[in-house]
Amino acid sequence: MSLTKDAKGNIINTYRIHASDTGSPEVQIALLSERISYLTEHLKTHKKDHSSRRGLLKIVGKRRRLIDYLRTYNADRYREVISKLGIRK
Repeated sequence: MSLTKDAKGNIINTYRIHASDTGSPEVQIALLSERISYLTEHLKTHKKDHSSRRGLLKIVGKRRRLIDYLRTYNADRYREVISKLGIRK
């Protein structure tokens, strides 16, 4: 199940940089994080769902690449996103 339109809009509004921002790395990372948390809960109850597990691993890899990009080009924005989402310790 994907995010509802309202939930996705709330995430975009929270993490956007300017008024018409929908695709900045911060927004993409936040949307992927929400999807990762949903799939993690799904896999706790459906342990043998290997296709969803593969999708989860692909999403985690994509989020990691976006985080690495953000860390390389703007460390301040990287730290802000990490602290807001609570991804890394």
